[in-house]
Amino acid sequence: MKQETIYSSLTKDQPQSMKNKGIWKFLLPSLLGILLFLVPIPFQGKITIGVGIFAEYIQGLFTAQIPYVMTALITLSFLFAILKQVMNPHWMQNTIAEQLFGITPFWTGLRLVGAIFAIATLFQLGPSWVYAESTGGTVLFTLIPVLTTWFLFAALLMPFLMEFGLMEFIGTLLRKVMKPLFSLPGRSSIDATASWMGAGPVGVLITTQQYETGYYNKREASVIATNFSINSIAFSLVVISFIGLEHLFVPFYFSITIAVIIAAIIMPRIPPLSNKKNTYYAPVGKQISEDVPEGSSVLQHGKELALEKAQSVKSFRGVLKKGFINVLDIWFGLLPIVMALGTIALILAEFTPIFTWLSYPIVPVLEWMRIPEAEAAAPAMIVGFADMFLPAVIGKSIESELTRFIIAGVSITQLIYMSEIGVLLLKSKIPISFWELGVIFVQRTIITLPIITVLAHLLL
Repeated sequence: MKQETIYSSLTKDQPQSMKNKGIWKFLLPSLLGILLFLVPIPFQGKITIGVGIFAEYIQGLFTAQIPYVMTALITLSFLFAILKQVMNPHWMQNTIAEQLFGITPFWTGLRLVGAIFAIATLFQLGPSWVYAESTGGTVLFTLIPVLTTWFLFAALLMPFLMEFGLMEFIGTLLRKVMKPLFSLPGRSSIDATASWMGAGPVGVLITTQQYETGYYNKREASVIATNFSINSIAFSLVVISFIGLEHLFVPFYFSITIAVIIAAIIMPRIPPLSNKKNTYYAPVGKQISEDVPEGSSVLQHGKELALEKAQSVKSFRGVLKKGFINVLDIWFGLLPIVMALGTIALILAEFTPIFTWLSYPIVPVLEWMRIPEAEAAAPAMIVGFADMFLPAVIGKSIESELTRFIIAGVSITQLIYMSEIGVLLLKSKIPISFWELGVIFVQRTIITLPIITVLAHLLL
């Protein structure tokens, strides 16, 4: 798509007041977006971001009510999907309801499973392994409230980060760093920062939005979502504290940072990510160009693109409406799938020996790496595919500090866990399959385990 520059016209053909208006239209919302999503803020003894403060405040106010409300919404998401497929009433045609409930029978079936699990967990009905604290209870009472509140504010406030030129400005400035290192556009640095400072799901949401609006191609979106949507600093602190090593947080976070960066350099260059096509989402096509024209500096071109993007926003009300629709899409479309697949994953991890069986070949590898209690640690290396917190649960009972350090570090760097990130990606329009997620999980484990193990031997 041809990028038309408005900066020169602003400086030549418009009065100073119009130039200033354009600059402030870019600057003020973008600064607010930086404050909300990218600036680490101490809050209640931990580090989070502005959006996180809002989310945790609301979550604290309505801790008891959220599971009931979301169970009702998950149930309605299935009932309305059935109504759409069976009767297709007029009010559901060519409206927001079409987007929310016009889905395939497969996704309708998953919504039904999610509704059954939510109701069973809320009222403790049926088999105890469905609503147990470690399965359905974890998803409904721990994970769903976090996603409900985080996505509420992230979707509503994300326009400050994405719609007023900040992505264009930062993307142009950092292209020469992100492109050679990670084969990615410069704007992906915003994704990475928002994830590290806030939460991995926020990074996935940003990536999905950028892909669906033509700013990432299929390969870039797949690479970013599976390499930069890392658990936040706050969650990393929770994991290391739970496993009893909070006094080692600095070397711990240093280790996972090194491991994640190395993995992000390697992963885009090997299949399946390297096989993804450099084509854009068909309904919108390519909407980005970070190349700097001849005769223009990087800073000047970044400012030109930012001003152009800011001027394209005709109505702030329209931006907020789009954000509100995104919230509804997540609540009605995503959370039922999280409830269904997240509960199934945890049931497999907690009540079947599948992950123990799969871990048998890992034991000699851990022993070769001189990791104490290798047999007890092996299941923790793969159970993270089901849920991000399960490795820490397994590792907590291990005596060796070195082994617990490695388990916690690998669990953060593996990134692909089906109870949250995996489900978000499968539900998105980013072209990545369940089997590809499994392969990527294994690849990330193979890459980051030796790095964290070496650093653990050196630092502890």
